[in-house]
Amino acid sequence: MGKPEAFDISAVKGMRFFDPHVHMTSRTTDDYQAMADAGVVALIEPAFWLGQPRTGLDSFRDYYSSLIGWERFRSSQFGIKHYCTIGLNSREANNESLAEQVMEILPSFIYKEGVVGIGEIGFDDQTAAEEKYYRLQLELAKEAGLPVQIHTPHRDKKKGTQRSMDIALEHGLDPCKIIIDHNNEETVKEVLDRGFFAAFTIYPFTKMGNERMVEVVKQYGAERIMINSAADWGISDPLAVPKTAALMKLKGISDADIELVTYRNAITAFAQSGQIDEADFITANNIDQTEKFEGNTILRGGQQPRTNKSSIIIS
Repeated sequence: MGKPEAFDISAVKGMRFFDPHVHMTSRTTDDYQAMADAGVVALIEPAFWLGQPRTGLDSFRDYYSSLIGWERFRSSQFGIKHYCTIGLNSREANNESLAEQVMEILPSFIYKEGVVGIGEIGFDDQTAAEEKYYRLQLELAKEAGLPVQIHTPHRDKKKGTQRSMDIALEHGLDPCKIIIDHNNEETVKEVLDRGFFAAFTIYPFTKMGNERMVEVVKQYGAERIMINSAADWGISDPLAVPKTAALMKLKGISDADIELVTYRNAITAFAQSGQIDEADFITANNIDQTEKFEGNTILRGGQQPRTNKSSIIIS
């Protein structure tokens, strides 16, 4: 295991970051504040599973509504522009009776403001049911003209990644509108060679480490490569993107390439939805934490807006 290498994240102070895959519904307001302080100005929250199976359609409906409603508002209260992708995740596609119902309501959400793609969809156990609903959602993306955010499986990743790309091409989708996520050294070359965007998840103890990510960028360059944290309810780090940017700078990767991998490429890919305009990214000076969403604010029980973030004294 060795001793962790220490480095100063202030090396990238002043840079802007876009985390294109992070599950903020599972995170706290402290995470939002830390991300904003570290330079994260925008993020994408893909539709995800709860950690346990949903048992009814209404739980999907309420969850999708929160992604385009309350969570979008909550993010804005910390100066971060929130977008999302909407879809039936591969894990829950195996409950076919419920999956059929979810497919019926997806069209009522994917055209909403802030929805920048269909996702995250694809394979988990690589079952016939997963393939069925993956194909149906690719057709939905085609009809809506939206990018697709594809989850690649943890097990037999290379086969699952190849199959995901093959099927997308079978359905006539343009590879430049498809973001293949959770790549590693085994999959990246083929993903890039076939014209897809390659996303990498910097996640502790699994997926991709940031030292390995530095080597990937050195070998393959920065074109069509992006990184994300995929921070969720598990052991994960919502600051993975700025931390990896700092490590890249320490290891001699140019600022231009760092910007591509941690900011610009995500915008290029998902702006094909027609929903992303950098001019919309919020600055801290414009935040009013007393604003309400459906009668509720992020301030609880008479709290005042937090103005001194560095103070350890709670008044």
